[in-house]
Amino acid sequence: MSNKLLVISLVLICGACSSLRHTSSEKGGDAELNTLASLMTGTFTSEQQALMDSDYYNISLIMTEIWSDRTDGKWLYVEQAVASNLDKPYRQRVYHLQHPAQNQFTSDIYTIKDALSFAGLHADASKQNKLTFDLLELKDGCTVTLIKDGDVYTGGTDGDACPSDLRGATYATTKIELKNGQLISWDQGFDDKGNQVWGATKGGYIFIKK
Repeated sequence: MSNKLLVISLVLICGACSSLRHTSSEKGGDAELNTLASLMTGTFTSEQQALMDSDYYNISLIMTEIWSDRTDGKWLYVEQAVASNLDKPYRQRVYHLQHPAQNQFTSDIYTIKDALSFAGLHADASKQNKLTFDLLELKDGCTVTLIKDGDVYTGGTDGDACPSDLRGATYATTKIELKNGQLISWDQGFDDKGNQVWGATKGGYIFIKK
């Protein structure tokens, strides 16, 4: 076989291999991203922490996968509410999970227009159908980056890049630690002098998965 024919044959073979890998990846999805999404979805509560420390509230955190037919990562609807007022969540978001590098994951954060109309979405298929991408607005600078080390994911936002005007704050930070059955989330707001103006002061909320 001539060198020219050999090169052509190798190109065709490699092209076929690449096509097979791509098809397999699309069919099975990203296993590591699927694992992260599985750890995050479900119902969590900080009830145990609240019973032990009155500085913490009993908070319900529910994360539900949406738009499962999309191929650009994982999408989660996220709802937080005080346990005594579940029908009026104080925070509703959509997270877009991606896997840009080995052991590195990102979560872009979106707010939702007319968010309260989607309260209880996890248990209401009609609301899931009504939640469309055009109702979302990206929170620029608020992306959470997680690094996987063994079975634990840790990370958070980038410095003071996430703007906030809540209670006199100019920026907010989020720190996350996630492992099987437990999510620790610490949200804090700071003014332009770096003084904390809202959020827990002793450490993050410890959410246990039900």
